[in-house]
Amino acid sequence: METWQRLIKRQDFSHSFFCGVLRDMAQPKLPLPLPFEEIMQRHRREIMRYLLRLSSNPEDAADLFQETWLRAYRAYPRLEAEDSVRPWLYTIASNLWRNRARDSARRARVIVPDEKAVPAADLIAKDHRVDHETEGYAAVHLRELIADLPGKQQQALHLRYFAGLDYAEIANAIDCSEESARANVSQAVGKLKKRW
Repeated sequence: METWQRLIKRQDFSHSFFCGVLRDMAQPKLPLPLPFEEIMQRHRREIMRYLLRLSSNPEDAADLFQETWLRAYRAYPRLEAEDSVRPWLYTIASNLWRNRARDSARRARVIVPDEKAVPAADLIAKDHRVDHETEGYAAVHLRELIADLPGKQQQALHLRYFAGLDYAEIANAIDCSEESARANVSQAVGKLKKRW
């Protein structure tokens, strides 16, 4: 094979052709994904808010947040340039939350709580619904209602109304069809209206 220098010396190629080839070689054919640090800076707050809403426990949300970014960092080299990063991050966070909720449910079935250890005030507060005189009580009541929804409905509702994802992105994040994502959001809203 001849090198570029030999081809130029032989003058088989015109100067303009050679410059065009070099220019084409220098430009990437596909847009590259953003650097990982920039992705993290752009999306860290919304991912943390999402996990806080789902878990309603700051320590669990912090653990899930760290695990989300760790998994995203590991999978980042395999990310295609045309993939949308935001739904990809929500998918990772949703899967981690779903796994944590499933594991917690398994442990709860094995470990029976001692009713003597639970204060009576906590038991009363669970069954007692507060009259919604202020926005603070309404927000707490809404949070309780959302927490009582089934997992997929809860996730779909959060992704639609708090994260602003469309139904195709929600379907990708919670691993279901677009119709199922739409149905989960609709059922969640219906349950919230009925219980409110």
